Amino acid sequence: MLVGGGLANGLVAWRLRTLRPELRVLLLEREARVGGSHTWSFHTGDLDAAQRGWMEPLVQRSWPCYDVRFPSLVRRIAGGYHSLTSESLAQALAPVLGEAALVGCGAREVRPDGVTLEDGRTIEGRCVIDGRGFPAARFMNAAFQKFLGLELELASDHGLEAPVLMDATVPQEGGFRFIYVLPVGPRAALVEDTRYADDPTFDLPAMREGIGAWTESRGWTIARVRREERGALPIPLEGNIEALWAALPAGVPCAGVRAGLFHATTGYSLPQAVRLADRIATRPALDSASVHALVRRLSGEWWAGQGFFRLLNRMLFRAAEPGDRWKVLARFYRLPEPLIHRFYAGRLTFLDRARILSGRPPVPLLGAARAVRERPVVAGPA
Repeated sequence: MLVGGGLANGLVAWRLRTLRPELRVLLLEREARVGGSHTWSFHTGDLDAAQRGWMEPLVQRSWPCYDVRFPSLVRRIAGGYHSLTSESLAQALAPVLGEAALVGCGAREVRPDGVTLEDGRTIEGRCVIDGRGFPAARFMNAAFQKFLGLELELASDHGLEAPVLMDATVPQEGGFRFIYVLPVGPRAALVEDTRYADDPTFDLPAMREGIGAWTESRGWTIARVRREERGALPIPLEGNIEALWAALPAGVPCAGVRAGLFHATTGYSLPQAVRLADRIATRPALDSASVHALVRRLSGEWWAGQGFFRLLNRMLFRAAEPGDRWKVLARFYRLPEPLIHRFYAGRLTFLDRARILSGRPPVPLLGAARAVRERPVVAGPA
């Protein structure tokens, strides 16, 4: 039983139904459709060949490269970049799940042996996996990556050949700000106003205005807005993964960001969701106790391995002035392409880490020194 129909549980469902069709799988989603309104992306190097193979039917669009733009740097980086949307995920899951996907079913209580729905019904299950996003408990000190995305239909061709992962030539308001663009058709593009900020609050009018100003600067005329998506992803500065698990219902396995399985600096969660789906689907025994033990171990290992990325986050948020944070990223994107690929995949070598930190940092030295130490986080209410 998969509680929550987002990316992580959607991939678990897909992998179970394709690898082990004899199993009974039930997916419960509170909203009116599976997946919500999101776009998820990954780099080719984030997954191995086998994982890319089984993900291929879910991917909506792929590009062989992407661009980054800063006041001091414009660069095209080779390497595949791929995206899927809530719509493409829901379309892929519909024929394999059928009536086993129940929408409009919110969970009031989740236990290792079943779920009580908001309408009072109880459904029992041998293995229950909770993938409903971030828990309410506070298990980390965090900044935020917040974004508003508009999928635009344009009056004429936009001419983009590749995604723009960061255009930081825009005014730096309230922290590190950039425009993210996916060309989803000759006359269509997803344009996101993204801000790495100290708080998760949205100024939606300002962000819509920012998107409008950027499209106008490109000479684009917006015919209509097809859809809108928004989010505020925590960017951990310090964390305590044991505090996370202590605050969750005992014995209930989790998936995705609920288990802390996301890249600490970029916020990308798809690669870890793919790996977890593989591990769950290939387990000989699928019961809550064994899957809980698996996910908790993977969660702890991943969190421990993300310590360097949390250090980089502290350098960005605690050492750099808000208006100068773009300089940290501009310096990073001057590094060799293989290192950049390993950064996104979360597989930096010792030499990679030394290379990133070598030389004079683009932040005040005293601030950089203060940012080095990771302080403990105590579990408590959000």
